[in-house]
Amino acid sequence: MIYFTELENLPIYDAKGEYLGRLVDLGIDPSQNPLQVATYLVKTPKNQMLNITHDQMPSISVRAAQTSVTTADIRPYTADEAMIRIKKDVLDQQIIDVNHKKVVRVTDVDFDIRPTEGHTDLKIIAVNVGWEAAVRRLLKGFVAKHTIRQVAHLFSQKTIPWECVNLIEPDPARRLKLRISYDRLAELHPADLADILEELSRDEQKSVIESLDDETAAQAVSEIPARMQIALLESIPASRAADIVEEMPPDKAADVLQEMLPEASAQLLANMEKEEAKEVRDLLGFEENTAGGLMTTEFIVAGDTAAVEAAMASLKMFDGPVESVHAVYLIDDQAALVGVVPLARIFLADSGTPLITLSKDPVISVQSYASEKSVAEMFNKYNLLSLPVVDDNGRMLGVVTADDVLELFLNNR
Repeated sequence: MIYFTELENLPIYDAKGEYLGRLVDLGIDPSQNPLQVATYLVKTPKNQMLNITHDQMPSISVRAAQTSVTTADIRPYTADEAMIRIKKDVLDQQIIDVNHKKVVRVTDVDFDIRPTEGHTDLKIIAVNVGWEAAVRRLLKGFVAKHTIRQVAHLFSQKTIPWECVNLIEPDPARRLKLRISYDRLAELHPADLADILEELSRDEQKSVIESLDDETAAQAVSEIPARMQIALLESIPASRAADIVEEMPPDKAADVLQEMLPEASAQLLANMEKEEAKEVRDLLGFEENTAGGLMTTEFIVAGDTAAVEAAMASLKMFDGPVESVHAVYLIDDQAALVGVVPLARIFLADSGTPLITLSKDPVISVQSYASEKSVAEMFNKYNLLSLPVVDDNGRMLGVVTADDVLELFLNNR
């Protein structure tokens, strides 16, 4: 094991033993080998930058390194955005620890060092974010390296395997060149992904969001605070923001658009598909702090003469968030709410059973202009998981779910 703090400023000599300069950085080429150090960047006494390839470095230790070629055979360094540079891109940078679902700052980088076919290979193993690495950084240049190792080992070590590290690169073009993918982030729970987004700068948030698919991005954006949602959606192209908002639950989308500047909200709606835009516009017509402002328009209805098999078919065709569905709502030919059937009763009944016979009695609903406080009181009084919202004629408009009420409670604490 060897650490970047031990390699930085290492004296480098050519094949004749002549002093070349000091090591200032290491480069990894993700297109060739995402683990192997491909190049050593050396700064000469005249402030020139040299590029020494890994096969030109037969010997390297914590004391010095010697190349297998003379100075004349070493190329000057030319910037390459497709190269991950340890000091420039990793050391002291914020990275995402996918395993522990958080953002951390890198203090040191750990390498495996071993001789291979006439040269020395360095392979990146992990990034170090613990006290041990901090002590190495603090003592570097003041104490002998072997002494630093002895002292640093007295402190706690905290490393993140390189394969669990997600670098954050705001530039989409360079992100592509570096082959940075956020696929593993997309596998996290939206709430965990939202926590990570909250720790990042605006540019870093954009980097992550732009690399996620629309559905995953929408789930994550739905979980972050409203002010952050607005700032993030306004910072990305309107077409991409519209794609994300389309995937959000309509009530969440309406809440965001309600808080945006009218011009930004109108532009976003104009870029949305007609059906999704209409759903959100309808919700925007209800006053804030009312049942209509809280409800979602994603729910399952069936006719009052339908049987269980019709409800099961509707469930299979439903493309909204299934976890928020607790009942099937029965309506008559005037679209008035006449029954509420819990899913548990549907799953336990025979396919030919009329749904109306499974309906809870009495049917509890709330009018769209009822206050948030009234809604919360009804959830508490009747131990509800969901509450249908109706107009003055009893026609079904939407549903308030328990998570909406819980969020309301948490925001008002």
